[in-house]
Amino acid sequence: MIHNQLGKRNVEMWKHILTISLLVLLHAIRANSFSFSPYYANHMVLQRGPKGASIWGHSTVHGDKVQLYVNDILSGSTTVDSSGIWQSKVVNPGSNKAAVIMASSSVGNITLNDVLFGDVWLCSGQSNMEFNVNGLANSSEEINDASNYQNIRLFHVGHHTTLTADGDLNSIAKPWAKPNIGSLPSFSAVCWLYGKYLSTHINRPIGLVESNWGGTRIEAWSSPDALNACARTGRKRRAVSPNTMSALWNGMINPLLKNTIYGAIWYQGESNAGNSDGYKCMFPAMIDDWRSKFYANSLHTTDPKFPFGFVQLAAWRQSVANSGFPALRWSQTANNGQVPNARQQNVFMAVSMDLPDFTSPFGSIHPRLKHDIAARLVLSALAVAYKETGVSYQGPYPTKFTPHHNTNTIIIEYDHGSSPLDIRTSDNFEICCTTRNHVCSKHDVGWISAPMKSHDTSTVTINTSGCQLGQHSIGGVRYAWKESPCPFKQCAVYGAGNGLPGPPFIYSAHL
Repeated sequence: MIHNQLGKRNVEMWKHILTISLLVLLHAIRANSFSFSPYYANHMVLQRGPKGASIWGHSTVHGDKVQLYVNDILSGSTTVDSSGIWQSKVVNPGSNKAAVIMASSSVGNITLNDVLFGDVWLCSGQSNMEFNVNGLANSSEEINDASNYQNIRLFHVGHHTTLTADGDLNSIAKPWAKPNIGSLPSFSAVCWLYGKYLSTHINRPIGLVESNWGGTRIEAWSSPDALNACARTGRKRRAVSPNTMSALWNGMINPLLKNTIYGAIWYQGESNAGNSDGYKCMFPAMIDDWRSKFYANSLHTTDPKFPFGFVQLAAWRQSVANSGFPALRWSQTANNGQVPNARQQNVFMAVSMDLPDFTSPFGSIHPRLKHDIAARLVLSALAVAYKETGVSYQGPYPTKFTPHHNTNTIIIEYDHGSSPLDIRTSDNFEICCTTRNHVCSKHDVGWISAPMKSHDTSTVTINTSGCQLGQHSIGGVRYAWKESPCPFKQCAVYGAGNGLPGPPFIYSAHL
């Protein structure tokens, strides 16, 4: 009996020891965590290319070794730094097939499944970039067609503002997903259509990362460094809003910097239309800053001059002759009229002033027909971002102005006479009547209509008789300088070969 009692006590003792050991082990497992950054998930796209793609995450075991495997083949290794961050590179296995990514440490293994290697594009801006697929005129058709584009993957950053820069994402609206009825309707329409049209030209998967917020100003998307480059500084605030300086940079762009991207597209400016002079500096400064910071933080896997595309402001109200929109469009090109230019290298744009939707149920500032915008962006991207030769991606642009005072005309030559024009109306041109020898700027008054009298293959002739040259002189010429300059695709000047509209311009000179 005594022997049986001792045996039972031994069993109970070992059960107690085992229970304590399990509790200690569970506590150790809980105490030591190892994870990917929440940006990384199943179904994602990693940037392909010889530089590799950055992958990073968190660990509580400082100094621990982390190894990264692609399809069970060692692809990169690193150690956990003193901040609990690990970051390394992986290189694509050389195909469009889905891969398995595994990170291994002393804590355990973590895995990403169905990972594609392709081109990752960041889509940012305000409400016209945020405008979702469900709002398109053909939304049902787009959603049904998504099944044909399963090599495009979608990621949606959630709205988040903060006064200090976040090191990782605080909010995710939707994690990486294939395009389908669950993920696509609330996704950015311009971003989706851009990726969809681009995918028909490049033989690789595409990752689309949406990070935008309606009604926001460029200052909110700019880091303090970018703002300081333009002498823009904000007062220190206790409260934060979506338009607080750097608030969206801190919460929705800075957390992405360690990730590798191919390029970015941008649709913003409506909220800055009252300060076109400031935008001329802030927009290029923001592009420069995004480029340098993505490059520095992604282990140099993001190109330091990655391609950056934008949508020039679309039309808005039908009856408003002038507002801040025309001047803002000009500032979007750093007062050059076209991109790329010396200040905005590797930058491309889509002109959209001729694509109004005055009856849009979402307000005429939100046109439903984003398809032409996306198609124009893609055409520019093929030439600028992908360096494809022979792509005609720009509308006609003036290269010479010849006044003829005896006939009260100015002959405007386009593209050095090399590109045939498609003329669709005689409107849209204006001249500035001013005192003798004064050169007009975008802020001057005195601009009057100068309708087109005639045109030939590569020139247009405008009527300047509205300026009485005995009392005035002509101080400049401008084109499409209205908030909504024309009906749908009915501005004056288009390229005969590519059907693209000539962008707005202002030519300040004494003529």
